[in-house]
This record gives sequence, C-alpha cells and structure tokens, in this order.
Amino acid sequence: MSPFFPVQSHLSLPYTPTLGLIQICEKLVDRGWRRSGTFYYKQDCRNSCCPHYAIRLDAKAFESRKDQRQAVNRWNRFILGEDYRFQAAKSYPKTRDWHYVYHVLNLGFLLHREKRRCKSYFAVCKAVHESEYSFVKKPFDSKTKQVIEPAHTFEVSLEPDSFTEEKWVCQFSISIFPDECEEERDGRQQKFGSYHQCYRLNKRLIAIGVLDLLPECVSSVYFIYHEDVQDWKLGKLGVLREIALAIEGGYRHYYMGFYIHSCTKMRYKGQYRPSYILDPETYDWNLFDEDFIKRLSARKYVSMKQERQLNLPAGLLTDIEEAEMESDKREALREYLSEADAPLEGALGSVFENRMPGVLSLEEVRRDIDLGQWRAKLRGDRIVRLKVVYLVFWEDEDMADPGTLKSIIAQFGAALGPSLVRQLVLDLT
Repeated sequence: MSPFFPVQSHLSLPYTPTLGLIQICEKLVDRGWRRSGTFYYKQDCRNSCCPHYAIRLDAKAFESRKDQRQAVNRWNRFILGEDYRFQAAKSYPKTRDWHYVYHVLNLGFLLHREKRRCKSYFAVCKAVHESEYSFVKKPFDSKTKQVIEPAHTFEVSLEPDSFTEEKWVCQFSISIFPDECEEERDGRQQKFGSYHQCYRLNKRLIAIGVLDLLPECVSSVYFIYHEDVQDWKLGKLGVLREIALAIEGGYRHYYMGFYIHSCTKMRYKGQYRPSYILDPETYDWNLFDEDFIKRLSARKYVSMKQERQLNLPAGLLTDIEEAEMESDKREALREYLSEADAPLEGALGSVFENRMPGVLSLEEVRRDIDLGQWRAKLRGDRIVRLKVVYLVFWEDEDMADPGTLKSIIAQFGAALGPSLVRQLVLDLT
C-alpha cells in the first residue's frame, strides 16, 4: 500500500495567469498536499507507518526559544568578529553588547533604561540582519583613518529558482512555477512564486533555502547547507530568516512542511511557537501544544475532530475508560484507532478502500463532482470535457472499480475536492 497519493503539480491552467496557479498551490497546501520538485503529493496519514502532519507557524506571533536566540547570536558574533564588535561598540553602543559596554568601555549608564526591556525581547527581524553585510554599520577608526570592516562578509539574497553553476555545486536545481510575479498589497510589492534564498559567506554560496512564496504564506520546501558550516546551526538560522521573511514580506504564516512525531529529526519543527497542525480529516488548524503532543505520543494517528467527538483524554486510554463507553461510541473509537484492511500483495488499493482521511467518499464524489464535466487538455492545447474525450466507454466504466481510468480520475477528484476540480485542468498530453 502506498501511503502517498502523487499528482503532477504542473497541471494545465489555461486562461489563468501565474498568480492563479500560485493561489491554487496554496489551496493544495491547505489540504495537506506537499510539493517535491514538479510533483505534489498527499499522504495517507491513517495507514502510514509514520503519519505526516502539515505544520505552520503564525509568523507575527512567533516566540523564540533560548537555543534559537543563541544560534543566531553566535553566528552574528562569528561574522562580525571581536575587533569589529569592539570598535562598533564604541561608535554605536547598544543594549546587546553587554561585555564591551559594561566591562570594556565602562559605559553602563547608557544602558540602564533599556536593559530590562531588551533582556525579555528578541526581535527576530533585527537579529537575523545584524551580521548581514548590507545592514552592517561601518564605524570609522580615528587612528587609522579607515572604515572598520567585519571579520567576514555574509550576504543573503532572494533569487529566482533558476539553475546556475554555483547552485549545482550545492547539488541543487528545482523549479515549479513558470515564472515569478508580484502584486501590490498594503502599498508594497509582494513576491509570489518559487525562489531560492541564497546564503553567501565571503562570496561563497554556503546554503540555499528553497521557498514557495504563496499569497498568505512562505512555504519552506527544502534547506541545504555546506558541511563546512554545519557546526554553526545553519538549520536554525535558516528557519529564523524565513520567519523574518514572512513577517517583513506581509505573509501571515510560515509553513515548515510535515511534522512527523515518530521521527526525532523532525521534532525540531514543533519548537517554533505558536505552531498549528492541520487536521487530516477536516483541514482545520489546531494549536500544537503539550496537549496535542501527548495525543500524538499516545496514538499512532490523531484527528482532533475525532478526539473531540469521542471526548478522548490526551494520554493513553485505559481499558476501564473504554469499557465504560456506550456501545456505539466504543465502536466509533475502534473504527478511529484501526487501520484500513491491507490490500492484496502487490495491489495499491484505492483511496476509497483505504479510508484515506480528508478525501471524499465514493458516494460524495458521485453526489458532489460531475467527473464527466472535468476539463482536460489534449494535444494542440485543446480543452474538452472528460466525457467527450472518453465518450466510447465513459458511461460503461464504474468509478468503484480500481482498475479503470474513471476510478483513477475519481480518486484524484476525491483528494482535491469539488472546488479545485472546477479550477484545475487535467493535462492528458
């Protein structure tokens, strides 16, 4: 059984500008789909060995942890260097230069008014730019009559996702959108499309963040960095910079892809708060807090819709608690906790047979989606209805039969939902 339901992301969207494609991509993300290269895929959370839950952060409400602050501050100190920081503290005394201002310059009287405020406040946007070369102040050395430069040059740029030899060295080249676009929002231009956020140290590319900039969110697709800088916590630095990009760019949310509770390497995503987990059945977002973590630890698969309906405790359900349930509720509990019956060896099984969460049932597809009216693209950019394309056998095939083309299309429609079916065009070329 495949836990994923893959679909090519370059489905034709005739008569729709690039922004229209990007809006549809955001709808896919909000229905639990995820991009990998030129494909979107949707995971079967119920029947997977390790359920993947979409996770996103409320960017403007972000609250940093001590280890996250330490990572960016340590990087800033490395980039700026001791000599620069010493000279800069003289010319531009500030509250975070405690060592230099108090112990070296003995200028503590300049800081008392802001000391309490700055100890409890961490401005992520200001912190991530502190060592960026275009933001670094250049103090003037009165003795040498020269501008004082930082120890290293650190630059970050948001670039189109096009191929370059420099990026190839990082073994990376990927593209999805035909091009990038911009739209004015609140008096400023907001970028949309697929981008690479490139990090350069002393003019050398050391890291790339692969990002989809969608109307309401920054979606992190991938982040890679050179092994030479792995001791500097570039992963944390990359997340903080992408959160700052969301805040500065006017995007509401920062999407970190999938959270996999059973994978310890994925748990870092839950350390950026406040984050929310997408319910795989209702597509509602639920706060990722200690209560939610307990539920993930107690059960292999979690849907807060079901948890609330069954009034389940956050931790493990005892045999006594289950025995005291009413018979219909107990049966619903067993249905919720059980996996779909495994299909025959070598067979994948349909999303209907597997009871894949978040997709329409066969009855709902028949009721809510007229598959025959779904638009399809043929050679020569002809757009016709599926019923016309497969006129010979369309009425004879049963969408309940997994071996038929009609069933495959029905499963696709069930995973997308009626709204996206009306907007998307199946590319049959």
